[in-house]
Amino acid sequence: MMTATDLEQMLIARLVRERGGTSQIWQRALGRVIVRDTATHAHCNWDVSLSGTDVQCAAIERLLDDVRLEHSIVAAG
Repeated sequence: MMTATDLEQMLIARLVRERGGTSQIWQRALGRVIVRDTATHAHCNWDVSLSGTDVQCAAIERLLDDVRLEHSIVAAG
């Protein structure tokens, strides 16, 4: 099972590859992956705390839609 840290690194790598920029820029825009309890979030137990520009947030949200289908449940860590 993928961990929150693994997911965060994968998201940043894909954003750099697909949108350009640096990993530091995308890390700041993405924020941290927040892992929730699967008892209350059975379909997808994670979220992120976006803090980027409108353009960055839109790019991240589009990526998240795809990634949630592949990795809906992650482990803390």
